[in-house]
Amino acid sequence: MIITCIGHAKFLVELECGLRIVTDPYDATCGYPVTDVRADVVLVSHGHHDHNAVETIPGTPRVIDQAGEYELAEGVRLVAIEACHDDANGAKRGRTLLFSLHAEGVNVMHLGDLGHVPTAEQCMRLGHADVLMIPVGGHFTIDAPTAKEVAALLHARVVLPMHYKTRANEGWPIQPASAFTNLYAQAVEELDLLRVAGGDLSCQPEVAVLRPTSLN
Repeated sequence: MIITCIGHAKFLVELECGLRIVTDPYDATCGYPVTDVRADVVLVSHGHHDHNAVETIPGTPRVIDQAGEYELAEGVRLVAIEACHDDANGAKRGRTLLFSLHAEGVNVMHLGDLGHVPTAEQCMRLGHADVLMIPVGGHFTIDAPTAKEVAALLHARVVLPMHYKTRANEGWPIQPASAFTNLYAQAVEELDLLRVAGGDLSCQPEVAVLRPTSLN
């Protein structure tokens, strides 16, 4: 499995079977360049422009934007559960989906625009995270300290921060990735991609910042 960050909350997950999964595609108003990224499946956590721009994905991919359990391919299972985009039970910004992808012996989670600490029931339904893509910028989502708390609750083995300030969205009222990575004592790796398999999780970094390919 190869995981690449395109930008913001948009990631590409490539499986050995050839399946390509894109999360939360953004449109041009997000600030990041919109690049052609082919996908077989697109996961949309909620209906905001920086997460639901399915029209930017070439072809006619399968779009999953509702809670449920899905079989994406043989041995590839997805669980999508509802959560809130804020800490006021959705009164401020509505709902978001949390995704848990089970493939190749790895549980990969993408937490959309999570705005609160998940409940015990939500954590149980998600399971333990081998790889966790989690928003850290605050204001629109949970902030860095809360993100670290959530990562611990989900027993995350590898944490990939997302939804933070970069040169692409420097006018947004959110914090940079360093607000999150500085909470960890060990050095945080910056990588172009994460290549992971169920048998090599112990060799992976605890926290890694994936360089957005759209900014190359």
